[in-house]
Amino acid sequence: MTRPVVALTADATTVNWNIWGDVSVALLPQAYMDKVAAAGGAPVLLPPIAEAVEAAMAGVDALLMSGGADVDPALYGAEREEFTFPPHKARDASELAALAVAERRGIPVLAVCRGLQLISISRGGTLNQHLPEHSPAVPGRYEPRTIQVKPDSLLGAALGPSPTVYCHHHQGIDKLGAGLVATAWSDDGIIEGAEAADPSAPFLAGLQAHGELGEDTVGLFEAFIEAARAGMRR
Repeated sequence: MTRPVVALTADATTVNWNIWGDVSVALLPQAYMDKVAAAGGAPVLLPPIAEAVEAAMAGVDALLMSGGADVDPALYGAEREEFTFPPHKARDASELAALAVAERRGIPVLAVCRGLQLISISRGGTLNQHLPEHSPAVPGRYEPRTIQVKPDSLLGAALGPSPTVYCHHHQGIDKLGAGLVATAWSDDGIIEGAEAADPSAPFLAGLQAHGELGEDTVGLFEAFIEAARAGMRR
């Protein structure tokens, strides 16, 4: 069976690599690619180069917006607060461009952590810039959390009513963007998942947690890839 091609947004940073120091790279944790491939997709990385996005997106069947650093608060009309990391404006711009192409083409979009926040912001949403109770106890370690999911929703059908997910975030959605509906929450009411409010709209869903990790999110990736495959058949 033909594998849908899935663009995965990559981060940009510097690394020490073998004998080389401070090398500028575009990268993404392997877990994202493994999860897409296991669900039947063909993952390709989309680097944070805004002017190349339009051409790169022309040949893909779906978009996965990955997690990463904090979104620039200026995009939702706010000043950067004490605990918000400096923005990566090139990444923000390229991912917003990729999302615009995906929505114009009507291809499936799956978002993880920062990706969900950026989708909401693109539709007029805002963020809580620091949620101490949701910050990781140990930086660099994901923490399991059971969330509650609305059963009669896209996320509910894919994840079940109370999946265990893996989190590493200190920000969360405050005002949800237009055309989206919250369908998953943590025990303290923080939005943990959202999707297109119109059930007839193209596949658009996101988790605040890192869906590339754990077994309970396998069904979400399978639903995402099946939506991409259905688009290929049209």
